[in-house]
Amino acid sequence: MQLDRAFDSYLRHVTIERGLSEHTIAAYRRDLTGYLEWLTADGIADSAEITPAIVGRFIAERSSADPAPAATSLARLQSSVRGWHRFLAREGIDDDDPSGRLRPPKAPRRLPKALTIDQVERLLAAPSAEEPIGIRDRALLELLYATGARVSEAVNLDVDDVSHGDVLRLRGKGSKERIVPLGSYARAAVDAYLTRVRPDLAAKGRASARLFLGARGAPLSRQSAWLVIRDAAERAQITSEVSPHTLRHSFATHLLQGGADVRVVQELLGHASVATTQIYTHVSVDTLRDVYATSHPRAR
Repeated sequence: MQLDRAFDSYLRHVTIERGLSEHTIAAYRRDLTGYLEWLTADGIADSAEITPAIVGRFIAERSSADPAPAATSLARLQSSVRGWHRFLAREGIDDDDPSGRLRPPKAPRRLPKALTIDQVERLLAAPSAEEPIGIRDRALLELLYATGARVSEAVNLDVDDVSHGDVLRLRGKGSKERIVPLGSYARAAVDAYLTRVRPDLAAKGRASARLFLGARGAPLSRQSAWLVIRDAAERAQITSEVSPHTLRHSFATHLLQGGADVRVVQELLGHASVATTQIYTHVSVDTLRDVYATSHPRAR
């Protein structure tokens, strides 16, 4: 099949049949666009012409690029290429999968960075409780920390999703839904926003069911939510890097430090595998080592 047609077929598959998030689909699109451009420059016009040697040469060239790509970026690129070829072979479009021998690079284990409880409290208190946008920002931050939601999950919430008392319905990767507790502080912050701020914001724009709205009434974007978090970190004088995922990391780490079972945390985070959640247990073990080293008379 011609490369552009094979590319379009795969994107329809991951969008409609697999229901992947817009963020994931955009990553696949970027990776495969680069791959198809490389194939076209190499004189290949049909997916059936691609051999294992060609796939291997593409990955080798990308691996040795200057500057060198991060292991995670290279692993994602390989995953995109393999997913496309696997789809073409499974659908009978191509006879074989030329990417079958690819093995993703081993990414170094990186422990997620979490804020201390004191830093989280300063971050949550940073937005002004007297200004409408500050009330909205505090509701967003309280919700992120109380639920461990991904920032994309938070900005995609509808008002109806928070109308179930002390629980919240989140839509995660692959359109999977999960129910998480909201917590009294987050509930109060969201209620204050819904009562005092959102009606005025909604009146400025077109009708939208989204919970969090921007200053002009449009749904709050992921990028705008990132800026809210960055601004709050600056106001709270937190010098370490704070990203949209930082509150999610902090949520998981603080639960485990408080004695929560790792499988409960897995459910709350929406992880498909408990192995993904277990990385946070290493953070807690590191904390225990630090406390031991500074507290025990014969630790050193």
